[in-house]
Amino acid sequence: MRFVISGGEPLHGEITVGGNKNAVLPMIAASLLTDEEVILQNIPDILDVKIMLEILEHIGGDIHIDGTELRIRCNNVRSTEIPRELCAALRASFLFVGPLLLRAGRAKVFPPGGDVIGRRRLDAHFYGLRLLGTEIDEGEFEFNAPDGLTGKDLFFDESSVTATEHIMIAATTATGATIIRNAASEPHVQDLARLLIKMGAQIEGLNTNTLTIRGVKSLHGATHRVVSDHIEAASYLALVSATGGSITIHDTVPSHYWMIQRIFQRFSVNLEFSNNAIHLPANQRPAIQKDIGNAIPVIDDGPWPQFPTDLMSSMLVLATQTDGTVLFFEKMFESRMYFVDRLIQMGANAIVCDPHRVVISGKTRLSPQSLSSPDIRAGMALIIAALCAKGVSEIHNAAIIDRGYEKMEIKLQSIGAEIERKS
Repeated sequence: MRFVISGGEPLHGEITVGGNKNAVLPMIAASLLTDEEVILQNIPDILDVKIMLEILEHIGGDIHIDGTELRIRCNNVRSTEIPRELCAALRASFLFVGPLLLRAGRAKVFPPGGDVIGRRRLDAHFYGLRLLGTEIDEGEFEFNAPDGLTGKDLFFDESSVTATEHIMIAATTATGATIIRNAASEPHVQDLARLLIKMGAQIEGLNTNTLTIRGVKSLHGATHRVVSDHIEAASYLALVSATGGSITIHDTVPSHYWMIQRIFQRFSVNLEFSNNAIHLPANQRPAIQKDIGNAIPVIDDGPWPQFPTDLMSSMLVLATQTDGTVLFFEKMFESRMYFVDRLIQMGANAIVCDPHRVVISGKTRLSPQSLSSPDIRAGMALIIAALCAKGVSEIHNAAIIDRGYEKMEIKLQSIGAEIERKS
């Protein structure tokens, strides 16, 4: 599957952002905590959701989808083992371990897959599950808690999003209180906590890096609307800004964009915010604002509320269409910058300093190419580059982009992009 793109023209229009990918995946796993119905609204139509639901069906969940509404009921856990091929397809598959321990006392999985963007440690998951009372065979990926889980005071050596989500889920019906210190606090982590609270969990410390979860006897069903995806929204803002166009993004939460807005300001790009929308005005000329002393600025990422790593690739392409020089410092994943070689092939003025740092000098004219997408965010970045390049480009391995961006070509066509999906 590939995208065929004819670029070189400004894009204009409106897009409504979908539900947050990194919120809905742990929510699907959390639905296993109760035998009552869990209703999730604003579900994104992406491949990762479909794989996650396939895993849940294998375990024993009954699923009904009506548009963007998902109904889940897990009356009976039929299997505590997730097949190797499903684990290999999705990193979030590992999030089922905690719920399976709470419902059945055991889980058998395989090393999770997902994007190849560098080493993605599971140490924090193992640390938290083991402290809560899980017996773990690391070689076989077998987990047992025949006597249930017991709350503990724990400290993560990294602010891992998935580990925070996982241990928070596992602690909801554990005996006693669990304190997670150095917890991640991204919007999707907070949204998962809000669902769990609706299901009857007792969680304190939202929007901080210390979460306290007081275990309850059981959880019940709930209805929850998944928060919008700020990564998807900002990706489209970077895309349209790079083409010199204008766009309004609907269904946004202003507080999710403080650091994102600061980075766009560094590119001299003005964003206008309302209660539930962001407008990018037309006729802007992106230019890098230098640091004091005429120094080259650094765009780096980090745990919330710092700049999200998932936006580094898209902003890097915007830098190729921006006057000035900027250093990108990817601190979290040592392979995320590998796709820059493809941008250099298209004509980007880029220096790859090492696996973590890239210097971009713009503005440069990109030329159309036939390229393959290595991961979700790099795939989006290559689509941005193709829409900036005058001529016809092809982006292969389109399915990997479908894992994180719903109805990509339809949304882009609605704002004037010439893009087709072909086999």
